[in-house]
Amino acid sequence: MRERTVDIPTKDGATTTFIVHPERGGPHPVIFFYMDAPAIREELRDMARRFASVGYYVVLPNLYYRSGVMELGPLSRDPNSPDRKRMFELMESLSIPKIMDDTRALLTFVAADAAARKAPMGAVGYCMSGQYAINAAGQFPDAFKAAASIYGVRLITDAPDSPHRIAHKAKGEIYFACAEVDHWMPLENIAPLREGLKGLNAEVELYPKVEHGFAFPQRPAYNKDAAERHWERLFALWQRNL
Repeated sequence: MRERTVDIPTKDGATTTFIVHPERGGPHPVIFFYMDAPAIREELRDMARRFASVGYYVVLPNLYYRSGVMELGPLSRDPNSPDRKRMFELMESLSIPKIMDDTRALLTFVAADAAARKAPMGAVGYCMSGQYAINAAGQFPDAFKAAASIYGVRLITDAPDSPHRIAHKAKGEIYFACAEVDHWMPLENIAPLREGLKGLNAEVELYPKVEHGFAFPQRPAYNKDAAERHWERLFALWQRNL
């Protein structure tokens, strides 16, 4: 595989972005991989490499570049620790409009790279970024034909760009993976989410007996069976649509 880290110009500066894709057989279908709250780290790069190993051109941008932050390093499990508080401050500094501006810049970059197939594309977001992946599909429907939120947060809000609303503007297939044990997306929100997506090419799948974060191998919540199921679902989603 080929991988590199590049600074991609945006409206607010430049986002340092990890790009990985197969060495042969391009141009390759593009996957935008939006990070979770603990920021860019080798764990995410390895996940990007797994996507690339089966034929995709993966774009993993640093979403905290506006704050001058790239990697946060090891985080305490204490939710009141200074490093955890800093992480939540960074997460709250983001917004859907900001990340959609970044997405527009990333699309411009990808369009100029001969290794990347121009369309259709996929988007996946974990934790805080599930909402961003779904918005990518809703706000750039001609580019993104498949999007997935993996234990995403803020999936149902009063805002017009709430994922359960913006999904209606998408032209492709949408997938939501929800953990049974997740105070960020409690069980009582699953039924309203499904109801809000009625009539769409969308699925909300509940992963029983697992916690938020189950797909990350370096997290205490990691569950191998659930993680492998999420990989199976994503690869099938990309295969059907890209």
